[in-house]
Amino acid sequence: MVKDTMQLSKSEIVTSAIKQMDTKLQTEKFSTREAVAQTCRTLFAFGHDSGLAGQITARAEQPNTYWTQRLGLGFDEATAENLLLVDEDLNVIEGDGMPNPANRFHSWLYRARPDVRCIVHSHPPMTSALSMLEIPLELAHMDTCVLYGQVAFLKKWPGIPVGNEEGEIIAQALGEKKAILLAHHGLLVAGGSVEEACVLGVMFERAARLQLLARSAGDIQPVPAELGAEAQQWISTPRRHEATFAYYARRANRMLQ
Repeated sequence: MVKDTMQLSKSEIVTSAIKQMDTKLQTEKFSTREAVAQTCRTLFAFGHDSGLAGQITARAEQPNTYWTQRLGLGFDEATAENLLLVDEDLNVIEGDGMPNPANRFHSWLYRARPDVRCIVHSHPPMTSALSMLEIPLELAHMDTCVLYGQVAFLKKWPGIPVGNEEGEIIAQALGEKKAILLAHHGLLVAGGSVEEACVLGVMFERAARLQLLARSAGDIQPVPAELGAEAQQWISTPRRHEATFAYYARRANRMLQ
C-alpha cells in the first residue's frame, strides 16, 4: 500500500496506477478465434452493421494466414466456429464458404506492418457520414484521445478495395498509425491485439459522432498536443484494452440477447 500519495507528482501517480492495473485489473481471456467473433458481435451492437460490408481479421499461428468471417454472414452472426482461416491469397485453409474478396487489402496491410495483429474495417453511420465530407477525424475529447495522433486520412477514394492497387494505397496511407479514415468509405483500425482493435473501432465511431455534433454547434477547439499525447498513452495500455474489450463484450451480448 502506497502512503502519502498527496505529495506525489502527476507522473508518479500515473506510473503507480499503471503498475496497479497490470496486477489488479481483472480481465477475461479469449482465444484469437473467440476474440475475432466477439469483436464482430460487439461492433454490430455498437452500430457498425452495414449488411455484408466490413471485415474483421486477426493473424493466426501459421505465417501469412488470418482468421476472418465468412461472406454471407453479418457481424451479429459471427461465431468462433463459423470463422474461416485463409492465406494472404484468400484461399480457405479451414472452414466452409468464402471470405469477402475485399479482404485482399488486409493482406497488404499485414505484409507492410508486422506489428499489426488484428484489422477492423467497417462502415458505421457517423464515420461514413464524416467520410463523405472529405475531412479528417478530429480528436478533441478526453475519451477519444485513445486515438490521438494515431489516425491517418485517405482523402481520395480508390474505389472498391478488391484489387492489389487498393491494398498498396491504403497500406501506404496508413503508414505507422493505428487507424485511418477512408473518404467515401469508412474506418480501418490496425491493432497490436484483437482487443485493442475492437476498442479503437468503437471509439473511432464515437469520435466521428462527437465531431459531427460539435461542428453543428460551432468550431471545434483542439486540445493541447502534449495533453492529447499524455491521454493517449494513459488509456492505451494492453491491460486497459483487455478490460474495456471484456466490458464491451458483456454489454454487446446483453444487447443482442
